[in-house]
Order: sequence, then structure tokens, then C-alpha cells
Amino acid sequence: MTTTQTQTRPEAPRPVEEQAKPALLSAARLQDLLIRNAMVVVLLLVMAYFSYESARFATVANVRTILIAAAPFALVALGQTLVILTGGIDLSVGSVIAVSAMTAAKIVLGHPERLWLALGAAIAVGILCGLINGLLVSRLNVPPFVATLGMMTAASGAAFVIGDGAPINGLPAEFGRIANTRVLGFPAPVWVMLVGFAIVALVMHRTSFGLRVYAVGGNRTAAEVAGVNVRRTLTTVYVVSGALAGISGVILASRVISGPPTLGQGYELDAIAAVVIGGASLMGGRGTVWGTALGLLLIQTLNNGLDLLVVPAYWQQVIKGVLIAAAVAVDMWATKRRST
Repeated sequence: MTTTQTQTRPEAPRPVEEQAKPALLSAARLQDLLIRNAMVVVLLLVMAYFSYESARFATVANVRTILIAAAPFALVALGQTLVILTGGIDLSVGSVIAVSAMTAAKIVLGHPERLWLALGAAIAVGILCGLINGLLVSRLNVPPFVATLGMMTAASGAAFVIGDGAPINGLPAEFGRIANTRVLGFPAPVWVMLVGFAIVALVMHRTSFGLRVYAVGGNRTAAEVAGVNVRRTLTTVYVVSGALAGISGVILASRVISGPPTLGQGYELDAIAAVVIGGASLMGGRGTVWGTALGLLLIQTLNNGLDLLVVPAYWQQVIKGVLIAAAVAVDMWATKRRST
């Protein structure tokens, strides 16, 4: 027998059905799945708790209520997402909502037939506020916190000036149709919210503008070297944020058929919270529209569920603060695990 003949013959390949198959849902895979979708898990747990505690929570009517309440916040949160992705922040959106709503209400009060003029004027006011913010940040290098804080104060004062220090009431019923008209069973603002999310997601993930926004937030110097017009990009995101706040102002004023100068107060904080809860970094360069949607849904679910449980308002603030902090901590831990 030769040496060649004594060599061990390679084993014939085993039939496919005999090969070891990886477990479809092993412990490691399950852990990785939970880590990658930590925010979804938190949201589902919160929903499960409220569904157990209140029979009214998991109903179609209540889901509709959550979506209606989320619509004005969603537009503001979308604009805030773009700003935060560039490493900035927009504290003025709440006041821009107020001054835009007051502008629309003032026009409608004098000219009830000019609804489109009122809507256009409110958006124009939002764009103007955003443009000023953008120019201060991009051209004069004013820190976003300072620039938008100044705009917040100025716009809030302007809202009171327009109404002579009082709400604008007595608006025609036609103005209320903007926010209260139903399409396929849902009020128009819900569809505006869904279309807004679709458009912004498409822009951020399918266009060069989205890439520029991420590039500016990730590394501004590198973006400039790569040929990105940083100033134009920064100005654009603040303009978009202002325009969306203007639309939100019209929706809110139309819903109550009135123009209170304090409309939108506190919206900037909830919008920032939704973006951060959704996984965006306040340092810029990281975050998604999908994450903002999840963060917004978590906040609105908390608001709705705590109201159904008749939890006092002061306790709601405490609970929401703790849960939001916990959600962010879980998301940051999950992000750290994914990066290692």
C-alpha cells in the first residue's frame, strides 16, 4: 500500500438536512434583537402597562386621540430633528407657533374669506423667523442656543403685540375646518403629519441634502473640506424648522378656532425630548426620522395613558421625566453595546 493510498479520504459532504442549522432565535440573537430595538421595547412595555390598567387605552378611538394630539408636535419635532442633526438646537419653535397663529388669526378676523392668505402669511412668518435664526448661526457664528433663545423672546413678545396683549377670539367657523376636516376618518392634521414624516425621511435618506446635514453635524470642518456649503445647509435647516412651526401654529389655532398668544408654550421642550429619546445626539451627526417618530409616540402615549389613569398633573411631570430619562439611558446603553 503506497503512502498516497494510506491518506485519509476527505469526507463526502453531508446532506443539507443533516448539516447543523443555526438556531433561529438563540439567546444571543434574542439579546441582540432587543438591544437593537430598545426604544421599541420600551414603547411596547409602556403600552402594555396602560392597556392592562385602563380598558379605554387599547381602543381605536383612543389611538385616534393619540395621533391627533401628536400631529402639531410631529411637525415641530421634524424641524427640530434637522437642526439637532447639524449640532444645533432651536428653542424658538414654541414662540414661532404663537406668532404664526396670531398672524393667521388676525388676518382671518379681518378677512374671513382669505383662509389661504392667512395660512400663507403664518408660514411666511415662520420662514422669516427661521431665516433670521439661520443667518445668525451660519453667518455671524452666534451659538444656536443664544440665537434661538433671542428669537424665542422676540417672537413671544410679537405674539402679544399682534393681539394687543389678549387672545384673538371670534374667528369664523371656516377657520376651524383647516384642522377639523376629516379625511378617511382622521382629521387633516394626522395626514399632514404622516406626509411630513414621509417627505422628511425621503429627503434625509435619498437626497444629497440629507447627506450634507449629516456631514455638517458629524464634522463641520471635514464637510467644508469636502465641498459642502455649510452656511447654506445650516440656514436651510433653520428655515425648514421655522416653516414647520408656522404650519403647526395654524393647525393649533384652527383646532381651538382662536388665537391665544401663549399657544405653543413648552412645545420646544417636548420636541427636543422626542428627538433625543429617538436616539439623536445633541452633538449632531446621529439620529433618524424613524427615531423621532418613536420618541414622539412614546411621549404622546405617556400623556394619554396618564390622563386616562387620572394621574395628577404634577405627578405626570415626575413620571414622564423619570421614564424619559430611563428611555434615553436604555437607548444610550444599547448604542454603546452595538458599537463594541
